[in-house]
Amino acid sequence: MKKSRLLTLAVFAFLAFAAANAVAQQSSAGTAPVHVVVTVEAHKGGETPVVNREDVMVHEGHDRDAVIDWVPAQGEHASLELMIMLDDGSNTTLGTQLEDLRKFINAQPDTTTIGVAYMRDGIAQVVQNLTRDHALAARALRLPVGTRGANGSPYFSLTDLVKRWPPTTARRAVIMATDGIDRFYGTGDLQDPYLDEAIDNALRAGITVSAIYTPGVGHFGHSYWQTYWGQIYLSQLADETGGEAYYIGFTGPPVSFTPFLDDVGKRLAHQYLLTFLPKPQKKAGWQRIRLMTEVPNTDLVAPRKVWVAAETRGE
Repeated sequence: MKKSRLLTLAVFAFLAFAAANAVAQQSSAGTAPVHVVVTVEAHKGGETPVVNREDVMVHEGHDRDAVIDWVPAQGEHASLELMIMLDDGSNTTLGTQLEDLRKFINAQPDTTTIGVAYMRDGIAQVVQNLTRDHALAARALRLPVGTRGANGSPYFSLTDLVKRWPPTTARRAVIMATDGIDRFYGTGDLQDPYLDEAIDNALRAGITVSAIYTPGVGHFGHSYWQTYWGQIYLSQLADETGGEAYYIGFTGPPVSFTPFLDDVGKRLAHQYLLTFLPKPQKKAGWQRIRLMTEVPNTDLVAPRKVWVAAETRGE
């Protein structure tokens, strides 16, 4: 038993040395670390497990990257900037959800600043800047005007918001309520360049996007074809940025936003700040990553890709 224990300790010591050596080699090669926000999710429901640094594995293709840091988004690391974005082209059923949104806003912790914006004509009309006064943010909510304008793409509006968002060291997240239909590009394929641009911009800015489907005005508000693709786009947006998409059917509005908002709140309360060293790259660009853990009943939800800077060699 004693020999077996000593052998186990020796193996752990070797693995720790190998990991530290890999980190040192990549650092000396000028590989810049990558920072992402990760949500821990219990995939069978119940209590969300605690995940420690040694439980986290980051993969690029067949290669495993070195994890430098894994910090719970709590205490001094709990700061969050959260924007609520509502589609001004939504039908009047969105009005019945405003009280649910107000309750959600007022229930957020003091470490969260909240802003409100409306998607219209391809821009994000900010009606309340980020504030710690949650009651003030809740009062900024209003009924949608029922029109999107000429550039009727929610993804234009998201890109506009992201590009005007001041830099920060806090976590950043968006909750969008929209039908997801891109009336500027059209729907019916997986090639929407404006959706792709919005995803890339959100990823570069470290913004997690969650989306709640709510019907729009006019014919598209009850078109199975259009609402199908709108929800596909919203799901892709959320998955790629590490968020979640919520809907109950293809054409009908949800009875209440409360279950969705409760889930968003739970996810925000179980996030970690991950720092890892990617593989050295000769040219800067996007790299696909996969996060894994052997902790039972646990999923690590994170962006599907990260921007990796080009390797820099010292003299």
